[in-house]
Amino acid sequence: MTDHYLPGDPPIPLVLRRSARARRISLRISQLDGRVTLTLPKRVPEREAIGFALEKEDWIRKHLGARATEVAVGIGTSLPIGGQMHQVAAAEGRRVRFEDGRVLVPGAAERAGKRLGRHLKEIARARLAEASDHFATKLGKNYSAITLRDTRSRWGSCTSEGRLMFSWRLILAPPDVLDYVAAHEVAHLAQMNHSPAFWSEVERIYGPCKAPRLWLRREGSSLHRYKFDG
Repeated sequence: MTDHYLPGDPPIPLVLRRSARARRISLRISQLDGRVTLTLPKRVPEREAIGFALEKEDWIRKHLGARATEVAVGIGTSLPIGGQMHQVAAAEGRRVRFEDGRVLVPGAAERAGKRLGRHLKEIARARLAEASDHFATKLGKNYSAITLRDTRSRWGSCTSEGRLMFSWRLILAPPDVLDYVAAHEVAHLAQMNHSPAFWSEVERIYGPCKAPRLWLRREGSSLHRYKFDG
């Protein structure tokens, strides 16, 4: 992997990857972090890949410009929680609480984002454990553990040892989307693949899943725009 830049204002970082299976130069812009990746066949010179990117510069800048801008979470910020927009507001007391479309965060204003982030992770853990328990019971299989991470490449995973991993940002999504991801990963306890048999298990324990899958494809990347670390 080699880093280069597309000149201009601002310059755009380019990641070059070689692939023995690639037959031509291809270009991809990550919907999660805006990374521009060029994949090129093994023997194609790097200058050809850079030239290809230069030809596509207008397209690249248009797509990067259309990406959602990052939001630093703090007092006054609006963000989705459970698929519903809430405004972060200052509050007295000790506990974060929800009230009339607001999420009330006590303590120092400059630490509101971090405190809210910790609180949302706690809620996410409880909700995902509850959903995983529910779907595991319907499946007739047990999982061994649940961990939460802030993953950008996937919403969940399941290991052969039965360990489930989820992105805590699912708590920002509508409840049916969180439930679908939990059912998806639990179904891997029976089928460690994405075969027709796997999808049959997903629909058996969850139901039709086209809508939440489409939501994740269209809206999921927007959940990563909210920054809770100040």
